[in-house]
Amino acid sequence: MKAALQGSGVRSLAMAGPAVARDRSSSRRANLGMVLRLLRDEGPRSRARISEDTGLPKATVSNLTAELLEGRLIREGEAERDRGTVGRPGQAVEIDGSGVHGIGAEINVDYVSLLALNLKGEVTAEQRIPFDVRAAGPDATLDTTAQLVAREIDALRRDGGRVAGVTLATPGATDLATGTVRFASNIGWRDVPAIAGLRERLGPGAPEMHLENDAKLGALAEYVTASAAGVRDLVFVTGQTGVGVGIIAGGQLLRGTRGHAGEVGHLQLVPSEQLCACGRRGCWETTIGRGALLRYAADPGDLVWDPMVDLERRLAELRERARAGDARTLEALRRIGDNLAPGLALLADILNPRLIVLGGHFAFFGEYLLDGVTARVRERVMAPDAGGCEIVLSGTGLTGTARGGALLALDAVYQDPTSAMTPDRH
Repeated sequence: MKAALQGSGVRSLAMAGPAVARDRSSSRRANLGMVLRLLRDEGPRSRARISEDTGLPKATVSNLTAELLEGRLIREGEAERDRGTVGRPGQAVEIDGSGVHGIGAEINVDYVSLLALNLKGEVTAEQRIPFDVRAAGPDATLDTTAQLVAREIDALRRDGGRVAGVTLATPGATDLATGTVRFASNIGWRDVPAIAGLRERLGPGAPEMHLENDAKLGALAEYVTASAAGVRDLVFVTGQTGVGVGIIAGGQLLRGTRGHAGEVGHLQLVPSEQLCACGRRGCWETTIGRGALLRYAADPGDLVWDPMVDLERRLAELRERARAGDARTLEALRRIGDNLAPGLALLADILNPRLIVLGGHFAFFGEYLLDGVTARVRERVMAPDAGGCEIVLSGTGLTGTARGGALLALDAVYQDPTSAMTPDRH
């Protein structure tokens, strides 16, 4: 279940460890979070089973679940006969998806998008607006983003919902501590105080807001699903105008010293003299990014080049041409695959992930790319059987980054449920 956290086996996007009691004297907030994460990861269960699973006394569990029920974070479920007991079945409790929501907003080269999830991980809103971010500049882009976010916050609050937080995603090097986009060449931003700008536009009633790199959020979204199968190591490759990777190693998101880990798009891996937005020539993303796909497949002036046409519509147009046997489109996809494989092989050799997940247009055109790229990567990787690495397509479509942002916003609730037990400030 791509969108759902329940039963996913993910203990915490903040990587806080397993949902078991380490200390019987744990604080109330830690215990509330432990119970809530248990219900997310393992599904509905009775209070007696919660006590058994966590090691907390039954009386403590009763008090904790009462508080979570009052805060509308959980609700009563179906009756459940406790294992190994006779008599009256226990009443199960489960995550309540109606009350609390997280929002992920993404700014990319040619669109601004938003996705909202409830506490169960179900999509409650999704929107993408075609927008030429580079041409518009930071102020106009933040205006549009704030309008999109404000409308969704208002809609959720009108329905009685609370917004746990908003995660803003952008490409490039981001400073999480200050909420600043340090350098994002493809959108032309340098030292833009994105979170301060968004907070100012949303006003004093705004929820908590944080900034994160787009590829890292895409990796978190994929990890929610992959961890259910026991995957602890994966690399998510964005398929956008720019190309970056998000890395999960041993169940931990790899950030690097200043949070810039994964900026592989500017490595020089394939012979090319194409000028990159960063100012250099021959960067990997100039041979596999969306700009490369469009250059290979169509002339300027073609519909697929128009940034004011929805991205999915433009990609769908190219896919229809490929399915109709258009030689130029098929050749373009072949070139993308040829140029993609060396970089993926390098990632497999250096990081030895269990999965490399292809996102964006790589996933959109997976029927033309996956088999050939996989074969070429396996030929290049040093370790036998590609070191156990499998290349797969993202199932999140074009929403993976925003989805990861919404999940990260909700993770604050799973760490400290009391943060969502007070009304929104509005």
